[in-house]
Amino acid sequence: MLSVVLVEPEGPANIGMIARTMKNFGFSRLVLVRPNLTEESYSYAVHAKDVLDNAVVLEGFDEALELFDLTVGTTGKPGARFIPYRAPMYPWELRETLKGYTGRVGLFFGRESIGLKNEELERLDITVTIPTSEDYPVMNLAQAVAVILYELSKARPEPSVEALEPATLREKEALVRVWAELLNALNYPKDEERREVFVKVFRKAVGKAFLYGREVHTLMGPLRRAVKRLEEC
Repeated sequence: MLSVVLVEPEGPANIGMIARTMKNFGFSRLVLVRPNLTEESYSYAVHAKDVLDNAVVLEGFDEALELFDLTVGTTGKPGARFIPYRAPMYPWELRETLKGYTGRVGLFFGRESIGLKNEELERLDITVTIPTSEDYPVMNLAQAVAVILYELSKARPEPSVEALEPATLREKEALVRVWAELLNALNYPKDEERREVFVKVFRKAVGKAFLYGREVHTLMGPLRRAVKRLEEC
């Protein structure tokens, strides 16, 4: 189940156009974080007013995170690919990655003016970017949504196996915390800034691994025991 999440969208018309685009490609779940939603939005939605009517309206970014098992952040400025936790996917790579995934996916788009903030992107599991011309790399918000949803619409979810549940946001964050505790117990790396990078890389790896809840708890067991043994020493 995929939802489009608009974080503090500034243009009422864009909200309506995005709702229309979603319906064009067969998506209906819309989450709005502090939106500027007006009658103009409904006017631009045309025959997709029901998408706006059924949208979940929230007051904060944290509330939106709680809704999903897997979060995808979009950016027009992906940064260097040699930084592991900032390495982005392209839309077609995201499509292949999500094939068969049965959890709740949130596709996050930022503000028209500045996009998603760095601290917001760091909290999301995956980053995706659209390759554009270097002469003018940043796309209009509604156009960016259209390009990514078009790619995702090429592959509909395959029948799911209900034996295992995807790991929730809280379960994945718990695993990351245990990893951070292990690094602190080891005092490795000794430089605290480098240690924060290790945590960020691990968080991204966990997000991209598509873990099940049972797998997360299995991984946490030995990590917690290792932390306890180190503390005893």
